[in-house]
Amino acid sequence: MTTQLNAYIQSEDARAQAAFYMQALGGEVHSVMTYGQIPGAPEENKDKVMHMVLSVAGGNILFLADSPFGASPSGRSVSLSLTFDDEAKARQSFEKLAQDGTVKYPFVMQSWGAYYGEIEDKFGVNWMIVKK
Repeated sequence: MTTQLNAYIQSEDARAQAAFYMQALGGEVHSVMTYGQIPGAPEENKDKVMHMVLSVAGGNILFLADSPFGASPSGRSVSLSLTFDDEAKARQSFEKLAQDGTVKYPFVMQSWGAYYGEIEDKFGVNWMIVKK
C-alpha cells in the first residue's frame, strides 16, 4: 500500500498562486475543477477553483483551491519544505519565491552542513529551501 501526503492550500486566487509557483519552481497544472462543475453551486462561485492539481519542482504535487466563502486564512500554519541536490537551483527557487514576499531566514550554509533558508511568499505560505 502506498501512502502519499500532499499539501492542500486554500487561496483567495488559486490560479494566480499556481502561476506564481510554476514561474518560481517550474511545473504544470494537471487538472482544474471549478465550483461551477457541481450542480447547484452558487452563481458567484461558479468560476472559482474547487480543486487544482499542480506539480512543481521536479514533480512534487500541490493541491490548491479558492476559498468559496471569502478570504481564506493565511498559509502561515503550514510550511512546505523543498530539498534540492543542486545549489544553483535551490538558490534560484529561493530568490523567486522571495519576490514580493519576506525572507525569514537567508539561504546560507548551516552548521549541520546544508544550505537552508526560509521565506514567507506573497501568498503567506512558508517555504523552507534546503540544499543537502
